[in-house]
Amino acid sequence: MITVDLARRLRSAGLRWRPASGDRFVVEHLADADEAPDVFTLSDMTIEAHHYPTGTELGFNGTTEWALDSVSADAALWLPREDQLRTLLGPAFVSLTHETEDDEHLGWTVLLRPRSTADEHEHHVADDAETAYALALLAYLDASLRLDEPA
Repeated sequence: MITVDLARRLRSAGLRWRPASGDRFVVEHLADADEAPDVFTLSDMTIEAHHYPTGTELGFNGTTEWALDSVSADAALWLPREDQLRTLLGPAFVSLTHETEDDEHLGWTVLLRPRSTADEHEHHVADDAETAYALALLAYLDASLRLDEPA
């Protein structure tokens, strides 16, 4: 699972969330930097996304440990899964490889297509596949939203 900090960076880079069943999230004001946050999963039985014209509410159905009945989706932070991150990379994604040396785990590498013929493939490396995908998506979003400086 990606970290709360990385999820915040993705959101700041422009990633938007439309809550759906199976999505993981944390409630922002409960995500303490010093402790592992409570991670919730949207499910049709326990936590449902209710879409209204005024916004999306995440309803907690019968969860006794939760002090609220619902929380605004704006107050929640999406923790995208590996498959979601890969899908968001779309055609920019080339491959994911697991790097090892002498049976020792060195990390996961996501390879992205070059943006132009003058560029090289981009490599994004992390200890786990989900984080490697998230770092690749972060770089992809950043480059997509940045205007190139004139030559």
